[in-house]
Amino acid sequence: MRFTFGLGLASALSASVAFAGEQAPLQIVVSRDQQSLVVYDGNTVVATSNVSTGKAGHSTPTGIFSILEKRRFHKSNIYSNAPMPFMQRLTWSGIALHASNHVPSYPASHGCVRLPDAFAKQLFKMTGRGLHVLISDRQLTPVAISDPLLFQPKEKEPALLSDATLRPSVSQIPTQSVEVATIEPAPEKPVAVEMEKLPPIRMLITHRGTREITMDIQSLLNELGYAAGLADGYAGMQTTDAIKAFQSAEKLTVDGKPTPAFIEALYARAGKGKPPNGQLLVRREFEPLFETPVRIDRPEIALGTHFFQFQDIDATTGKGEWFAMTLDNTLSGPMKKRLGITTDEDPAAFNAAQRTLDRITVPDETRQRIEELLAEGSSLTISDMGLGQETGAGTDFVTVTRSRSKS
Repeated sequence: MRFTFGLGLASALSASVAFAGEQAPLQIVVSRDQQSLVVYDGNTVVATSNVSTGKAGHSTPTGIFSILEKRRFHKSNIYSNAPMPFMQRLTWSGIALHASNHVPSYPASHGCVRLPDAFAKQLFKMTGRGLHVLISDRQLTPVAISDPLLFQPKEKEPALLSDATLRPSVSQIPTQSVEVATIEPAPEKPVAVEMEKLPPIRMLITHRGTREITMDIQSLLNELGYAAGLADGYAGMQTTDAIKAFQSAEKLTVDGKPTPAFIEALYARAGKGKPPNGQLLVRREFEPLFETPVRIDRPEIALGTHFFQFQDIDATTGKGEWFAMTLDNTLSGPMKKRLGITTDEDPAAFNAAQRTLDRITVPDETRQRIEELLAEGSSLTISDMGLGQETGAGTDFVTVTRSRSKS
């Protein structure tokens, strides 16, 4: 199917522009196969357009991006000051959406996503910094999803009353009344839940890396009395000496290396159970908030790459809807070996996202903290890829996927 931007969508575009100040939680999906762009509100199509992505040798990357910067008038600092009006930056390395007077029905750019002038202008009005853009070979469609892992805003505590008078005890003056807090009766009709306007958060669940594992080792060794130094994730001489001291005390092979046998023994001695193998990271407004361990069951199976967006919070219940999309992502042999993955995930399976969610366990205290932060437009990415090179200062979590070779 070839998508084009026509006058029939003008009213939809105009209606969406009104939300630009509050940044409606839209999603933009670009298909390299279709040379198309679709704007979704949940699973509803808001607007579509033809595009032109990167040509051979300058392929537009696939993955999960966010709009990092917007400029009405911009010139390329890579390609001879070429004009890029209504530019919406996706990476600091030079990938963006922008208007062009040459948008053929085939890949023709140097990596950016070219948009027809009229559509680029309208799209610019609809978006805000942080809005997600997914680029894939095949066309992706958001699907409503429900799962116990997916967070919901924390419910407010019931209102308390303090005007009830009880019979005093024998130790009280007979005429004295006693005030007590009681739960207010549920109203007969639903009332709107007051939701604090918070910026959306961005979450990433991935495999634990060497840095996170080393930080845990340092913290646990310090707790057990072995001076491992600052828990900074970098294993220097002090950390190595602490590992050797622990290995000697526990009658393990003394080599100073964080082997799986050492890590399991360390967690057991500290009373922490099995070592976590996953990590959940949280950002807000392009700044890191916190990160914490999670558990991934059957780690030998790839997680795949899945994107979830939270929106449409009901004013009565305070609950919202989640929408999911699964991207193709081919893991390299060395990455699979490093992560211990022996089975690939099938991104085309109808329940691929659900199967991955069912394998992840988030600690209760982490869930409570996230649900206090959750806001309209928050998102969750699950991926084997971890923190890529495009994720850094002034970005959300950027996941660049590896797909089949295409222009």
